[in-house]
Amino acid sequence: MITHHASRITINGRTQLLGIIGWPVAHSFSPAMHNAALADRGLDYVYVPLPVHPDVVNTAVSALPALGFRGVNVTVPHKQAVMPLLDELEDAAQAIGAVNTVVVSRNPLSVTRKTDHRLRITDYESRMKGYNTDWAGFLADLVELEVEVNGRDCLILGAGGSARAVAYALAKSGGRLQVVARRPEQAGELAAALRPYAGDVAARPTADLAALVATLTAPLIVNTTPLGMTPHPEASPWPDDLPLPPGAFVYDLVYNPRETTFMRQAQAAGLPAANGLGMLVHQGARAFELWTGHTPNVALMRTMVV
Repeated sequence: MITHHASRITINGRTQLLGIIGWPVAHSFSPAMHNAALADRGLDYVYVPLPVHPDVVNTAVSALPALGFRGVNVTVPHKQAVMPLLDELEDAAQAIGAVNTVVVSRNPLSVTRKTDHRLRITDYESRMKGYNTDWAGFLADLVELEVEVNGRDCLILGAGGSARAVAYALAKSGGRLQVVARRPEQAGELAAALRPYAGDVAARPTADLAALVATLTAPLIVNTTPLGMTPHPEASPWPDDLPLPPGAFVYDLVYNPRETTFMRQAQAAGLPAANGLGMLVHQGARAFELWTGHTPNVALMRTMVV
């Protein structure tokens, strides 16, 4: 049984393993968040950070079943790289083109009955299935923030892996999507991937931002780029000389620092703004359910990241 005494965790031979794969991962809030939630539910698991260099991601992922892991989160830069290494992908992960959660299942291949009538499992088949819980975590946070999406103009800044999850979520919720990115070809690829779910998705280069903003009504604006993240908190994806549109809601996936320059720009314009901590918590809660079959204490998880 795993127990918490202040910061000490007790682990025994039956403790199940979970973790997060990334490079780097030392900054991740996920171990504290998940270990608190696991202890709260009395589950005999431990969640550990796994720094995996991009050169050895294939070896690391392939070894998860042999090492006894029941699942892992996947963070940058591995969300795309792990996909061909898995046995199965859920539909959302396939559509988004990124995996942030892996579930390792063990199915018995050989079962024998001992003389005392107990079963003995002598061989297993392990399978790894990839999920994307980022999009559901993002939507859950929007619900908590009481942000309406259906029929709303939605402007996504950036076109990387996080942008794909956000775009998928907004498309599934009936948003009218516009994608702006520094690399127009990347924005075009995202738009093409989302058309089966969102119809016509407009993709524009960053140079067109001002002209595009003039056509939007009370948009939800989501920053999916790293601009404004520590160690460069002074940066922002939004030009200083471009007024934010009236009625906009600003959502910045960056949460370190807690209040980003982009959020301060919104607040200075009298607009509501939020960072990505809520998305982090809710995507983690969904991963927790996939691994354990239990619903975590989301409020407790939130206290571990604030």
